[in-house]
Amino acid sequence: MRADALRPLFLFDGVSDGDLATLAAAGDEVPFAAGDVLFLQEAPAEYWWVLLEGRVDIVQRAGREENVVATLANPGQWAGGFTAWSDGVTNLATGRGATAGRIFRVPSADLGRWTRALLPLAGHLLNGAFHLRPVEALASQREALVALGTVAAGLAHEINNPAGAAARAVEALREVSDDLLASLVSLARESATAQQFIDLDTLRRGIGERSATTSMSRADLEEQLTTWLEKRDVADAWRIAPALAEAGVDPTWCESVAAVVAGRMTGPGLSWVASTLSTKSLLEELREATTRISALVAAVRSYSQLDRASVQLIDVTDGIESTLVILRHKIPHGVSIVREYAPDLPRIEANPAQLNRVWTNLIDNAIDAMGGAGNLRLRTRTDEDAVVIEVIDDGPGMSPEVQAHAFDPFFTTKDVGKGTGLGLDMSRHIVHEQHRGDITIQSRPGETVLRVRLPVRSQGAQ
Repeated sequence: MRADALRPLFLFDGVSDGDLATLAAAGDEVPFAAGDVLFLQEAPAEYWWVLLEGRVDIVQRAGREENVVATLANPGQWAGGFTAWSDGVTNLATGRGATAGRIFRVPSADLGRWTRALLPLAGHLLNGAFHLRPVEALASQREALVALGTVAAGLAHEINNPAGAAARAVEALREVSDDLLASLVSLARESATAQQFIDLDTLRRGIGERSATTSMSRADLEEQLTTWLEKRDVADAWRIAPALAEAGVDPTWCESVAAVVAGRMTGPGLSWVASTLSTKSLLEELREATTRISALVAAVRSYSQLDRASVQLIDVTDGIESTLVILRHKIPHGVSIVREYAPDLPRIEANPAQLNRVWTNLIDNAIDAMGGAGNLRLRTRTDEDAVVIEVIDDGPGMSPEVQAHAFDPFFTTKDVGKGTGLGLDMSRHIVHEQHRGDITIQSRPGETVLRVRLPVRSQGAQ
């Protein structure tokens, strides 16, 4: 494929001729006729497809029905390539020629390598990918949601959390990309040498070996780092310090950076490191969000009896932690997460996608009950041949009347429009019916405990 054939596409605005030539060499031009299938729904998304000419219908199958959910009609529009960022991701729809035309095809592995070397375009691509996937996921649920009737509101409420998290993370990633580029320009303006940059990158790579920090120690680190940065007149200390503190960086490490890139280069050097750390964190949030959306789609299939999700041997702590990542935007600054995980908790036979929905409901409800301040405790322990998971908040508690109806369908204490009354009913169904477990409420003023008991062996979890 020739690079000059790609140059007119809006997608590659700002890409250098050399970078564009590298991408063109990695792919090929594929002619298609009306009716030709370019990629299949549920097949691995191993290619990135960029329209050059013609039209391609994006067709989604639900049972025996097929619906055109989108059309690629403008040169530069694209689809697929998701395995460039996450292994095992499949196409959510089929691409079929609506007219004769041409399309540029690049293996996802090559796309991943190329985008990692070209961050501005990576942000552009991710912005499209992770806005498109929630839209496609919602479209694929349409028929199932109609059949499910009143359950639809609850499912739409749940899927909104990861979709919203993905959208916010993409916007943040766009800003971080600008900061990263600005810091590189500043380093170049100060005539940073190749060796200085290599030494700075070596220090950055060493951060990954540091141990994770608690919320309190991160807050202390952030304060120390802010003071250190402000004393040295580093611009945007308020933005750099949180990213460094999140990674466990301390002022001593910053002194090492200052020794490598001294004077006016210290600020841009630290800004570059902070931007790379933030980029990694945001990409992980995007991965978690899109994984959750896929899990919710699988749950819809299970409810509609179209298929059954596989049972796996899982660590429930992993599911709780991924839920915290997805709900991070909903956790107020005044709420502290207290983890009390048993170190010897056995792995259990369960459906992780379904259990993640349970953790989402319980944690989300606990956060709402706390009114923006307090401690949310997440506790796990063993109990004979089962594991017990407790979500404990120090909110006002539930009255006996509320406790008696908490698991009833459509029962909610939230204001109109803020709750469907289906969350705890769905959680009960998943725990009782799907996993042969038990879920109970124990509440008094100042402490509400949602307790889930799951057998280590599922005895037929569905």
